[in-house]
Amino acid sequence: MLGRDFSRLWSAAAVSSVGDGVTIAAAPLLAAQLTDDPRLIGGVSVAFTAPFVLFGIPAGLLVDRVDIRRAMVRVDVARAVLLAVLTLGILGGWGGLPLLYVCMFLLGLGEVFARNAAQVLVPFITPEAGLATANARVMAAQEAGSGFLGPLVGALLFSVAVALPFGVDAATFLCSALLVSRIRRSRPVTPRPDTGGVLPEMLAGARWLWRHHLLRSLALLSCVINIAGSAMLAVLVVHSERVLHLSAFGYGVMLSCQAVGAVLASRIAPALTARLGREGALVATATLIGTSEAVLALVPSAYAAGSALAIFACGTVTWNVVVVVLRQTLVPRHLLGRANSVYRLIAWGGLPVGAAAGGIVAAEAGTPTVFGVGAAVMAVMAVGLLYGARRQWITRAAHPDHDVHGPGGAPQQRDAEEHRDAEEIR
Repeated sequence: MLGRDFSRLWSAAAVSSVGDGVTIAAAPLLAAQLTDDPRLIGGVSVAFTAPFVLFGIPAGLLVDRVDIRRAMVRVDVARAVLLAVLTLGILGGWGGLPLLYVCMFLLGLGEVFARNAAQVLVPFITPEAGLATANARVMAAQEAGSGFLGPLVGALLFSVAVALPFGVDAATFLCSALLVSRIRRSRPVTPRPDTGGVLPEMLAGARWLWRHHLLRSLALLSCVINIAGSAMLAVLVVHSERVLHLSAFGYGVMLSCQAVGAVLASRIAPALTARLGREGALVATATLIGTSEAVLALVPSAYAAGSALAIFACGTVTWNVVVVVLRQTLVPRHLLGRANSVYRLIAWGGLPVGAAAGGIVAAEAGTPTVFGVGAAVMAVMAVGLLYGARRQWITRAAHPDHDVHGPGGAPQQRDAEEHRDAEEIR
């Protein structure tokens, strides 16, 4: 139903996500082998997520200007080369924390572009009626690879040889590049009008997104979720060693439990959204994420931690399915890359903040405190979303003909102004 081009994109996402999972498991283990300071171990997550803040908007402009398919191939090849260098550094004895931080930073930079480009490409190779299903399948493949198979393989390979996981990840990026190169359709590359330079082009996407009340609000909420989630994941390896007393392979098994929730979400997210509405689905996801953090904080059991990670992944994937489809359908096609990049700048900006905060709090008060704070934050968010759901804030913003008020009490007139602004930017 979704076509061969989507199948190739899905396969590329699945293969590279397995490699991502391998590195996600191996990089903290390598850092923990080099230091026992939670702040330095959390620095691995900070290094990987910092490019989301620093280069989000330029990456979006680049996505709007280039042939997406060719650019994705080049980025995958570059990441393969980078991981090969890290592998050689570990084998040669010069692969310490500085090299690991640099490599994770550059891998994060590639991820900023690749994720944005893939989301922009999906509407051009998939029928609009299949967008929810297509996005759910891509996210499930990414979570199953990075959250299940990858961590298991990564932890196992790390126990065999420290450098091996990073070499395997390099190979997965080469496979992904080959699959993407076989996609036949892509977004047409059209000449850009003279807008006065790069800065006005970047600001066009930022201005459009910021004037759209719904997407602006969702970006800010996503930022809060990412702060809580990133803090949790950044100190999880410390929690597994000091509280749960797991081995490196046990840590990988625990991480892999996320895939159970991700696969479940890929199956139920479209139906859940249809049943509860988009507002109700987001309330449910915030509740699931908060529950997962509470379980980690209160129950010092590996089985409970695995279940919590499954719940966490189910919530995050469902949230992403809802908000990604909204962006793909509401943002003008020619601004999609830039608007996506601004959204990611706001949403993913919480990742390095959360990772750094998680490491600091864990060092001072222990890992359960990190999870407890995250649970409290998500509980407050769930209450706020429930209030917004009763006022149909997403339906009102997505369909301005509805004469209802949003959670901020702004009238229908504001939505009409937003749509006029969008037309002006076009």
